[in-house]
Amino acid sequence: MRDTHDIEPEQLGRWLYNTAHGDAAAFRALYDATSPKLLGFALRILGKRELAEEALQEGFVAIWHGAASYQAHLAAPMTWMTTIVRNKALDLLRRGTHDAALDGPVFSPEIMQALQDPGPTPIDALLISRDAKALAYCMAMLEGMHQQVIGLAFFHDLSHGEVARHLAMPVGTVKTWIRRSLERLKTCLVKDQQA
Repeated sequence: MRDTHDIEPEQLGRWLYNTAHGDAAAFRALYDATSPKLLGFALRILGKRELAEEALQEGFVAIWHGAASYQAHLAAPMTWMTTIVRNKALDLLRRGTHDAALDGPVFSPEIMQALQDPGPTPIDALLISRDAKALAYCMAMLEGMHQQVIGLAFFHDLSHGEVARHLAMPVGTVKTWIRRSLERLKTCLVKDQQA
């Protein structure tokens, strides 16, 4: 098995691109190349191997379904996948506390604090790129319900209909909020790049 450090981000990006087009072999290569590092990361958060394996599995399901939404200009492939697995691990922590998958805020205070903290720990500094911090900052600028709609749609991989049912809102409203929120995120990220 190859060390993740030996694999160029461009190769990971190609595998993600091919995964987005339903290429199971590319997805397998992506999994083989990155799963050991991502499992170790989830294990540091959760402390139990079986929970870390569950977070990894849920993370790779989300990667398979969300590969088409990956945007190279926002984050490196490994950063994007690490963020997904991290969110799945934190979801498992919340489930353990609240015994329900989606009962808390989509972006926990721990995530927002870690991503916005000007002095992250050395591990966080390695795992969270400037782009991820910029995205977290811009997410924090959205109103609470808009954060939740974006989080459910993109980080929990729910369809517009599922988001609408979960929040007891009309599907049209969910679609409008997602579109407007994505526009606000894009504007915020462009301003951040120009600063």
